[in-house]
Amino acid sequence: MSKRLAVFDFDCTLVAAETIDRLGEAHGVGDEIATLTQRAMSGELDFFSALNARVELLAGMPVAQAEAVCASLPITPGAEQVVTQLRAAGYTVVVMSGGFDLATAQFRARIGYDLEFANQLHQRHGRLTGRVGGAMMFQSSKGDLLRKLQELLGVDAQQTLVCGDGANDLSLFQHASTRIAFGHKGVLDAQATHIVPGPELTPVLSAVGL
Repeated sequence: MSKRLAVFDFDCTLVAAETIDRLGEAHGVGDEIATLTQRAMSGELDFFSALNARVELLAGMPVAQAEAVCASLPITPGAEQVVTQLRAAGYTVVVMSGGFDLATAQFRARIGYDLEFANQLHQRHGRLTGRVGGAMMFQSSKGDLLRKLQELLGVDAQQTLVCGDGANDLSLFQHASTRIAFGHKGVLDAQATHIVPGPELTPVLSAVGL
């Protein structure tokens, strides 16, 4: 069986929520964060600047509370089935998230993907500091990492499926022959080979003949 690679966004793709928005709601800054998220995902704001501005608003939030919020995120209908069938068909399934490993690490076993890459919320004395770091901080981060994974695994664009919903997923689309825009944002539609409006993720399987 030939090697294949499938890369999924996390927020509003594998889970039916935006992690940072849920954290903001729990910390009492939901409206401010949601406004910045919407503008960032539509491509109106620079991703790096918007990410830092939103995380600053989380300063002082107890880490235990943040972990509980992340654990409560709703899984997108069909996500487990899609990941299971892709892996059975020979795909290595990877999550790349401009969000946080506080969420993606918790869902790895529940959804079943092989690897996850996300940013880290800095902590001190059991509370979030309002700072963030990691490999997914920039608009181009996902595409840059995808190219490295393709080289490492020995796969090319023809053997790669990508699926996402926001402007920071455009860099993934540059390196895959199967490009799936999920949800109703529309920012990826012009570059997509397939559009899955949701809320079910299972139509992704038909894009690769499963």
